[in-house]
Amino acid sequence: EIHDKYTGGHSEEVAEFSEAIAEELDLDESKISDAYWAGLVHDIGKLIVPSVILNKNEDFREEDYEYIKNHPRWAYKSLSESDRLQDIAEYVLYHHERWDGEGYPEGIEREEIPLISRIVAVADVYSAMTSDRSYRDALTEAEAIQELKDNKGKQFDPKIVDVFLKIIKSDINKAI
Repeated sequence: EIHDKYTGGHSEEVAEFSEAIAEELDLDESKISDAYWAGLVHDIGKLIVPSVILNKNEDFREEDYEYIKNHPRWAYKSLSESDRLQDIAEYVLYHHERWDGEGYPEGIEREEIPLISRIVAVADVYSAMTSDRSYRDALTEAEAIQELKDNKGKQFDPKIVDVFLKIIKSDINKAI
């Protein structure tokens, strides 16, 4: 987040959302921990992306996007070489895969995508949509929720979206 001025707090939020989803799915403690840690380090591969590309707000080119799309592979390489973090390396590698197979880096689909990766994907996108970025202003919570609903069964695992929306609704009701 030091490297990308638009993502302050993003990794922590993704970790917390991922943990909450894993808990709601009643996963075992080990998987809940994996979801948290994968969420926390999911963008570590962006350290290799020059900040001039990450923080561009105009003239963003296709080759910039293609370069950024390598960050899951770079993260995987780093995490898989760590004795403590190698167990979550695969989850981070696949956090940009899509339910419909149109994601990256491998183009895998549905249950081929590890469950923790599917969890982090929803948490990541929601957090990104509800925060300002160099290329756009934050969406409202209602707009972000609608985007999740619109992409359920396309970009995202429908079950994970349903669980996350239940969590969000619960949090909104607690705040009222």
